[in-house]
Amino acid sequence: MPTDRVLQPLPVPQGEAALDILPALRRALSGDGPALLPVPAGGTAGAGPADDPAAQLGAGESLGPGEDDPDDPTTLVVATSGSTGAAKGVLLSTGALRSSAEATHRHLGGPGHWLLAMPAQHIAGIQVLVRSITAGSTPHAVDTSDGFRPDRFTDAAQRCLAADSAHYTALVPTQLGRLLDDPAGLDALRRFDAVLLGGAATPPALLQRARDTGVQVVTTYGMSETAGGCVYDGTPLDIARVRIEADTPDPAVAEDPATTGRVLLSGPMLARGYRGRPADPAFARGWFRTGDLGALRDGTLEVLGRADDVIISGGLNIAPLPVEQVLVAQRGVREACVLGVPDPEWGQAVVAAVVPADPDAPPSAEALRGAVRERAPAAAPKHVEFLSALPLRGPGKPDRKALTELVRSRLESGTG
Repeated sequence: MPTDRVLQPLPVPQGEAALDILPALRRALSGDGPALLPVPAGGTAGAGPADDPAAQLGAGESLGPGEDDPDDPTTLVVATSGSTGAAKGVLLSTGALRSSAEATHRHLGGPGHWLLAMPAQHIAGIQVLVRSITAGSTPHAVDTSDGFRPDRFTDAAQRCLAADSAHYTALVPTQLGRLLDDPAGLDALRRFDAVLLGGAATPPALLQRARDTGVQVVTTYGMSETAGGCVYDGTPLDIARVRIEADTPDPAVAEDPATTGRVLLSGPMLARGYRGRPADPAFARGWFRTGDLGALRDGTLEVLGRADDVIISGGLNIAPLPVEQVLVAQRGVREACVLGVPDPEWGQAVVAAVVPADPDAPPSAEALRGAVRERAPAAAPKHVEFLSALPLRGPGKPDRKALTELVRSRLESGTG
């Protein structure tokens, strides 16, 4: 293997054409050739260097000290923005990617054929391809050239399901909801041995509905820094360890199972760090300090939301996720995102951005506020904004920064 390896951009097409990257991905997993930086094919229209992950992460340049290892070469550098919007390059080795893929197959009951339904420049999508390579199976992909459509999923699923083996796919909650509403899509979904569901918090009602209709849903928790999901249905994979950081930043301190705090993860699936950031404090002593709050109860991890999403209103800390769960459980609500916007009286005001199931007949804003008020009076939204869709910054992840600016401008202009 070359000792001075270059980071090479890997343009990733949408939909079925994403399978064209398989030969390059196989070579990279074998340690043959450059490390790869998956980026959308064609880039982003009108994007300058500040919005171009290839430019930000030094594509075309050599990997630096600590960014590679001849015994376990860096295969992928996955661009992730976290919640800040600034691109970070997650350095994922062959060992990390293969450990994650193999642990997933052990958890699910064995290797199988995979259906790609998400963009493959993101970790959730490219891990579908890595798992296929690891399993020695041929993946299939959904045509998403004009967005995710249940009929296109169904067509691709029929090809995948024709293979004589186990069958798996991975979705985000929005995709699952659309398939549950489509009879043919639901019928295809029921035939998969497992449907991994991650990328964003899953509304409990959606999860229950899927399971009640016979879909074998497995919720996943993880991120680019853990080579994808490493906690399935609240239980760590057999390679993963979870701790909760409560009153001390020292991850060596054993957690109180009842304690709520920052989630820390460890195991061979961890990235070796970030591109150009050799001493990032998120990686320390073999642990990755996530940006999420959670609790361990009898060995089961409950994720409570992002630490930096907590809203401070009137001196009280309000976690958005429980409020969002109340809202999406109400009749007529398809999606919801709860935000804090600046407020002269409260510091931050709780605002709910809601996507109604029927845009022409949205639910009552007062009824939605009342539903939250019954559960947590201080967390009831001061305003409810109805939108046709939530802006996203990744597969299934609401763009809270964009939403905050949108809601703020509406409130200031008096149109909200």
